[in-house]
Amino acid sequence: MKQLIFPSSVPALLLLIAAGAAPLAAEEVANNGNLKEPVYRISKQRDVKHDPQVQPVEALAAATNEHPLMPAIRMAKSSLSRIDTEIQDYTCTLVKRENIDGKVGEHEYMFLKVRHQPFSVYMYFLGPANIKGRECLYINGEHNNKLIAHEGGAKLFLPTVQIDPNGLIAMRGQRYPITEVGVRNLTARLVEVAEEDAKFAECDVKHFQGAKVNGRVCNCIQVTHPVRRANFRYHIARIFIDQEDQVPVRFESYDWPAREGGKPVLLEEYTYMNMKFNVGLTDADF
Repeated sequence: MKQLIFPSSVPALLLLIAAGAAPLAAEEVANNGNLKEPVYRISKQRDVKHDPQVQPVEALAAATNEHPLMPAIRMAKSSLSRIDTEIQDYTCTLVKRENIDGKVGEHEYMFLKVRHQPFSVYMYFLGPANIKGRECLYINGEHNNKLIAHEGGAKLFLPTVQIDPNGLIAMRGQRYPITEVGVRNLTARLVEVAEEDAKFAECDVKHFQGAKVNGRVCNCIQVTHPVRRANFRYHIARIFIDQEDQVPVRFESYDWPAREGGKPVLLEEYTYMNMKFNVGLTDADF
């Protein structure tokens, strides 16, 4: 596919990156030594099944004659409502690891800026070294809804291009397009998948209080489908909702073991760290 070069229309921020200048916030993250795998912990002692002060999710479901996923769905919808009404934008460090074509890749680290209206995303990749310096920009309704991208690592010399965010080039090595990045999209997707799963049985839900993600106290919801079925997307999924901010900050899902008695296989994991909400992002930031 032919690459489109458009120097006159590329935002100034991208031109600075192409010239070798990283965003100050991204450099600050890198210089602070934050390129580490996310640290998270689940205290089994706080599984609500064994906490006399908290009613188990299963008991709640049985008492109200509802699917065990419904309390989790309500929690996710509450988070989505908070995001829609109280959060206009944010910056953060996103750490992701994905299973692509049966192979689990390295952790990727990126500085992220997100504005909800109009939906705008700027990414600067902090690592690993082969993609460091890559940057991507997407603004809904701008640039013909194309993704503006500039490669990093050894390909830093390549020109800035404008590509389809859902096309083969943009989706190479990715499970989701840039249009689906961010905590709002993550939360909406969780609601969608959970509501679909709630149509079926064979679902075990556990709720862990006091879990931590990089020192932040979270509520963790673990959903397990014991038996592989065509209608289920994963074997195990864990969602970590920040107790203070009330937004999901980590999601991980696993496929069924390749063989009986084996370990579940990672499908995807996303961790949002160093989140700063409502920082006042403007057009100049994108």
